[in-house]
Amino acid sequence: MQPIPFKNSYIKLGGDFYVRTEPTPVHNPELIKFNQDLAQQLGLIETVISSPKSTEIFAGNQIPEGAEPLAMAYAGHQFGGFSPQLGDGRAILLGEIISPDGIRYDLQLKGSGRTFYSRGGDGRAALGPILREYLVSEAMTKLGVPTTRALAAVTTGEDVARMQLVPGAILTRIASSFIRVGTFQYFSAKGDLASIKILADSVITRNYPQLINTDHPYTQLLQAVVKRQASLIAQWMQLGFIHGVMNTDNMSIAGETIDYGPCAFMDAYNHDQVFSSIDYQKRYAYSNQASIGLWNLTRLAECLVPLFNENDMDKGVEVAESILHTYITDYEKNWLSGMQAKIGLIESHQGDKELIDDLLDVMAINKADFTLTFHYLSQLKHKDTTQDEKIRALFSDPNLFDHWAIKWRKRLSTETVSEQTRQSKMQAINPVYIPRNHQIEKAIRAAEDHDDFSLFHQLHQVLQNPYQIQQGKEAYTLPPESNEIVRQTFCGT
Repeated sequence: MQPIPFKNSYIKLGGDFYVRTEPTPVHNPELIKFNQDLAQQLGLIETVISSPKSTEIFAGNQIPEGAEPLAMAYAGHQFGGFSPQLGDGRAILLGEIISPDGIRYDLQLKGSGRTFYSRGGDGRAALGPILREYLVSEAMTKLGVPTTRALAAVTTGEDVARMQLVPGAILTRIASSFIRVGTFQYFSAKGDLASIKILADSVITRNYPQLINTDHPYTQLLQAVVKRQASLIAQWMQLGFIHGVMNTDNMSIAGETIDYGPCAFMDAYNHDQVFSSIDYQKRYAYSNQASIGLWNLTRLAECLVPLFNENDMDKGVEVAESILHTYITDYEKNWLSGMQAKIGLIESHQGDKELIDDLLDVMAINKADFTLTFHYLSQLKHKDTTQDEKIRALFSDPNLFDHWAIKWRKRLSTETVSEQTRQSKMQAINPVYIPRNHQIEKAIRAAEDHDDFSLFHQLHQVLQNPYQIQQGKEAYTLPPESNEIVRQTFCGT
């Protein structure tokens, strides 16, 4: 077996950006899941990552050749309050690899022990949150949403103390970058403009190489991050996904979904749905995600402004403000085009947003299941209402849906595509299967309480093909029964 072909660049930025840290070995690691498809994509299938030694690597017991383990420094606004030093408190970056398609990826262990930034914590991860992140991040990939990826998960053979003793686990995850808005804030809080410039240059070289030879690379960097975040958050909204902890240290510069803590997908639609057990003020509710995205990007802009115009800060601020204003336009455009597609509208007409808003309001009043509403809608015909019963059954007052459906069908009459084409397009973007909270919880309970990972593996397999109906998997489409509803999710720290 070949060594992992590490090509580390972050460590070359200098000691102010990290603290060299090695994982703390664990007692008796066992492999839960290895993502062979991802390993193949990354060009790692012929390396030690696929060898019998891999479990020891994923557990942090063995440092592979070429790795240069470190904990990254960063700051961040957590629920609106600024912490000047956070950093990787339970994650260790092993190093970087370049995939066969030329993209650089970080290889990181999550839950691998204490670091300089652990702030009194144990640096470990509980099994439940590791299983949740593996399932949800890989489901997001199949749903077409930019995200960090799960390469492997292992149990540690050791318990961690949370509300009670629970089994420990470690996740090996992949990202095109683990640099966050909070990484820039870390140096901005110190007034370290030189390090901000080094960091910005590194991000441009790695994640936005098209900006390298432009006249104004730092302003265009902000613009590029704004565009990616506007697109990403619109995708979350179109799937009913709630991140749960949109702190600035959980916002990736690369525009990927990162740090799946108390995340969840909605069942019954609620504009202001919150699951996170620590979001007491509903700061990161579903309906707030777009505005929080702008708030976080504004914090990034504050860090970058000194690079825009070193001789005239006021002009730099004006440039930043003009770029931030484009976020609103970009987000609204992405959200509207995505939601139009979800209800089968190929062309764009005046009044489409109102039609979509009306549907969401009716769904909220009736507590209709988000995913099933759009899935069943994709099966309806333009002039035939005989197949409406499935979707009507999701609404406590079906007449409210009927009134909306009359307007929807009238709008469909202005479309020029065939019914078959419309339905195919809708079914290609409206999933049948999502990682439902109650199904994840069942998988976690079986694993934590009975050392049974069969439900985890079965759910993961179903989520690999979210847009196609799978024979015999009807239970995975169903919302929770009243006694199965998950009302809160937890970070696991």
